[in-house]
Amino acid sequence: MTNVLETRGLTKEFGRLVAVDDVTVEIDSEDITSIIGPNGAGKTTFYNLLAGQYEPTAGSVHIRPRDGDELVETTGNPPHEINRLGLSRAFQINNVFEGLSVIDNVRIARISHEGRTLDVRSRARDDTELTERAHEILELTNLEDVAHEECANLSHGDVRKVEIAVALGTDPSVVLLDEPTAGMNPSETDRMVELVRDLDETTETTFVLTEHDMDVVLGISDRILVLDNGELIARGTPEDVMANERVRKAYLGIDDEEDTPDGPAGFEGGEQA
Repeated sequence: MTNVLETRGLTKEFGRLVAVDDVTVEIDSEDITSIIGPNGAGKTTFYNLLAGQYEPTAGSVHIRPRDGDELVETTGNPPHEINRLGLSRAFQINNVFEGLSVIDNVRIARISHEGRTLDVRSRARDDTELTERAHEILELTNLEDVAHEECANLSHGDVRKVEIAVALGTDPSVVLLDEPTAGMNPSETDRMVELVRDLDETTETTFVLTEHDMDVVLGISDRILVLDNGELIARGTPEDVMANERVRKAYLGIDDEEDTPDGPAGFEGGEQA
């Protein structure tokens, strides 16, 4: 097992509110890991701590860079430094420039990652190596056919794929996906699940996602982490987590004694911790 991301006693307090409570996790590079929990569980705060948007009250975050042999502590580093060390977050506001083409969005990600300041509409387009790598990423994400289309003209599903392509543009070791299937119809959802699985198999990038659709979670995850009021209450394979009595009773609406299953609907709704 090779851990690509670890937290050790990670804690975030907002006054008297403990949003993330002493969370220690290890993310294996070979696993697709889902983080689940009801509204207010702390998922968003946890992501913000990993990505550097928040500084923890206590504890630490450690990332293994793409070509690194050891974990590097990123606690307290600003988001752009954490990104350059290997962690990228997809599906954030302003992840995509709607007025630019798909390929220019990926070019911008690579320019930013390399710390260069170029005019993306001119000199960047003349950079052969940059353009070749951008096309490789578009092929991986099934976007080559719309490479020169403005993002404003794309379907919702394709915009989501562009966000993944932008995240991959920084050559990350870990990509955090925020609700990757939110707002998608069933066919778009199936295609997104298939894409993430394919990328997990064909790239060296490890994917971690938050997701409220339990069908997606159970269908895509190798490991699941469950948060409740900022506390990590369960972890393991989908089978382990589904068999956990506390998870079944509190979140899946299944009381084994009363036999009143409500199914995965217990996870419906996003979370704004």
